[in-house]
Formats: sequence, structure tokens, C-alpha cells
Amino acid sequence: MDVAALKFDENGLIPAIIQDAQTKEVLTLAYMNEASLKKTMETKETWFFSRKRQELWNKGETSGNKQIVKHISFDCDSDALLVQVEPLGPACHTGEDTCFHNILYQDGEMESDVIPMLTNKIKDRRNNPEEGSYTTYLFNKGLDKILKKVGEETSEVIIGAKNNDKQELIWEIADLTYHTLVLMELLDVSVSDIKSELHKRHIQKEGNQDE
Repeated sequence: MDVAALKFDENGLIPAIIQDAQTKEVLTLAYMNEASLKKTMETKETWFFSRKRQELWNKGETSGNKQIVKHISFDCDSDALLVQVEPLGPACHTGEDTCFHNILYQDGEMESDVIPMLTNKIKDRRNNPEEGSYTTYLFNKGLDKILKKVGEETSEVIIGAKNNDKQELIWEIADLTYHTLVLMELLDVSVSDIKSELHKRHIQKEGNQDE
């Protein structure tokens, strides 16, 4: 990335949108100057410029909620940054995962967020067991029970496909997905791990075909 290609404003600043690299959730909007941007790239942690204090600051330096930088891009006008990170804690000083937690308007549910929402809920049930929760029940029963359910749901997917019943197939794939996510949480496998493996197998492989 060529920093010289960027257009900083009259105060030497450029807005930086911070996004969770895995869930794609927007975490916060902050400002960088050239010095903080260079420190961000050098340390692979987010550094910003405080307009109030007129100084650089490292996200998570005191709270421990650091952001590990995975990718930085800039827009078509070269005057805004998109910084994709792995957050090591909440982005907001209120303790919320994102600073954008206040809803002003929403037209229905945002279905695209269902996987990260579900993985977070599964993780919470593991860390904070709740009586009567099916997810808590699975974690209490342990690996063998979870594996049995994954096997059963896999069979149900096959049956749904053989029956040529789209709705049944959707239902069973949803069941299989849920139980697979529970298994992943138990064995410390993240959605990001799966995405990375798929990227290596299919995207990188396609990109190297001409080499």
C-alpha cells in the first residue's frame, strides 16, 4: 500500500472504518494521520489520532481490547480507509462489541448476520450454561453426543435430498449447520478457520492456475 496515494484532509487526517475481518461487522469509525497509519502497518495493531487530545493512541493499550490488523484498503477517492481486524475484545468503550449498537431504523431482521449471531450465542451458552437450553444440554453431554447429532443430521440431509423436497432439505441443512457450529465451538474451530481453508483450496488455487 502506497501511503502517498492517500488524500488526507486539511488537518492531515483520514477516516478509518474498522471492520471485523471474520463477521464483517463494522466496529467503529476513527481517524488516522500518516504517523498512526504507518504505526498501524508496522505493528499490525490499530493506531489512531485523537482529535480531542491531539495525540496518537493505540486501541486496547490500557483495556487489552486490541485489534489485530488483517487487511487495509482505501476507497476510489483515496480519502477513506477500510481496516479489517481481528478484535481481541469489545470495540466500544461501553463494553459493546461495536460502537454502532444503537439502532435508528431497521426493516426486518438482517439475515446476513445470522451465522456470527448464532456462533456468539453458542459460545455464550458454553460459557454461561442456562437450564433448559438445548445448546447447554449438548455441551453437558459432551463430544460423543454432539458427534451423534452431527451424524444423524447428515443422514437427514441425505434423505431430504433423495426425497427431492427443497423445504425439507433446507430444514435439515439448517439443523446440520447448527450442530456443526456446536461441534466447532467445543473443539475450538472458528468460522474464520473454515473460510481460510476454503480460500486456500479454491480461491488461491484458481489464482495460481496460470502459474
